Amino acid sequence: MTEFDVICLGYSATDYLGIVPHYPEVDTKMELLQFSKQGGGPAATASVTIARLGARVAFVGKVGDDDFGQFMIEELAKEGVDTNNIVIQPNAGSQFAFIVIERHTGKRTIFWSRSGVAPLQVEELDKDIITSCRVLLTDGHDTWASLQAAIWANEAGIPVVYDAGSVREASIELAEHTDALVASERFAREYTGQTDPAKAAQAMLSGRRKYSVVTLGENGCVYATQECVVHQPAFQVDVVDTTGAGDAFHGAFAYGILRGWSYREIVEFSSAVAALKCTKLGGRPGLPTLEGALSFLRERSDNPFWLEMAGK
Repeated sequence: MTEFDVICLGYSATDYLGIVPHYPEVDTKMELLQFSKQGGGPAATASVTIARLGARVAFVGKVGDDDFGQFMIEELAKEGVDTNNIVIQPNAGSQFAFIVIERHTGKRTIFWSRSGVAPLQVEELDKDIITSCRVLLTDGHDTWASLQAAIWANEAGIPVVYDAGSVREASIELAEHTDALVASERFAREYTGQTDPAKAAQAMLSGRRKYSVVTLGENGCVYATQECVVHQPAFQVDVVDTTGAGDAFHGAFAYGILRGWSYREIVEFSSAVAALKCTKLGGRPGLPTLEGALSFLRERSDNPFWLEMAGK
């Protein structure tokens, strides 16, 4: 019996977010229009996305033994995310970020620090926990630990989703053990050598990989099948903040795989969840419940699948 529907392995942080009229010039002062302190980080926010959607999810990662680390754990636990497999490093400061968001565009600039926390090590993983899930999602920040977890998942027949934002040490090896490679434009370009996102998506669809997606921010995403490349436009919403939109997309993607939906439905659902996230400040307040996401899709999509999902 599986203990978790999804395990999210990777990076967690404390985010300090502020909305400003516009990004400031050097040596100026500017009043914050809105401010918030929240939990953040790609895999951590993906885990909250999955919990909001109603699945059993655990976060596996590493924090310091300071107030930031305790805050991150408490924020995850409040959302129903299992935190029993978070490693707490003694005498280490935890990860944090300062995020500046432009009011009129919702675009953000992130200043972050890993502080004194070392990457999660392979020997700090519990194989039994990793293989107790139905889907494994990793953001690749702790690359060697992520690679080992992916190998264990492969051996156990567990699909692996890789949120590939930047090419790091062992990223290429990790990608080879991935069933769903959901990549930024930058990663896709560096990984494939293709500057065209559509060609990059096609090039990424190889080996064991069933899903190959390149995210394009406000322009949506492209995803490759064996026959063609499909463009999924971003859903239009009143954008407050784009922080965490990709994290929401990846979490929703893992949820779609969990539900056994078709490729098209997974991508469309993930796009809807990411769009709804952008309607509020920070990576988590705008994350929808399953019914919230389905209601949005019934109104905004011409796909009859979402109408058929009523009551399921």
